[in-house]
Amino acid sequence: MIDIDVAASMGPLRGDLAKKQRMEMLQDSYLRAVAAAAGCTMAKPEPDDGIDWVLTHASEEHTADCQVDLKIQLKSTWMSKPNPQNGFVSVNLSNSRLAMLAKSPVIVHRILVAMIVPEDVADWVEASHDIFKLRHCAYWRSVTGMQSSGIDNTAVRVSTSQIFDDAALCDIMKRIGNGGAP
Repeated sequence: MIDIDVAASMGPLRGDLAKKQRMEMLQDSYLRAVAAAAGCTMAKPEPDDGIDWVLTHASEEHTADCQVDLKIQLKSTWMSKPNPQNGFVSVNLSNSRLAMLAKSPVIVHRILVAMIVPEDVADWVEASHDIFKLRHCAYWRSVTGMQSSGIDNTAVRVSTSQIFDDAALCDIMKRIGNGGAP
């Protein structure tokens, strides 16, 4: 039996959920927060067809359609530190997934959102009375037209200059809503 004082000093008792599943949940939470702030609705394709989420942005100011959609593929890694000095974060995509995301032309545009998370799950979130933080950050890019470069997988570089936040999502949706690309 563990002494109560010893158990308390060990930190919270975290569940046995696999780290990959935890990372997926954290990415979804990040996306939900960004989409809520940008005024988008979200739909999860069921069954999973290779796209994680479809976001819809409605505005009478869009010229192409009053509602525009964007397909999102989420990836995360702890292999990069926050704000990498090389200016990009790299994530691996299977060549078949990349081919699907890179198709052109499309009716509904697609982007890749790559999130850097701390390796230690205990560092993922922090809460206080006035702020709730998710660590670290997500970045986005369109991979339209990109060709695979590996045998089975391709390392896709996502620029850290393209932070994925609500303002970026609003800008993406405005471009799509005016008939352009992300």
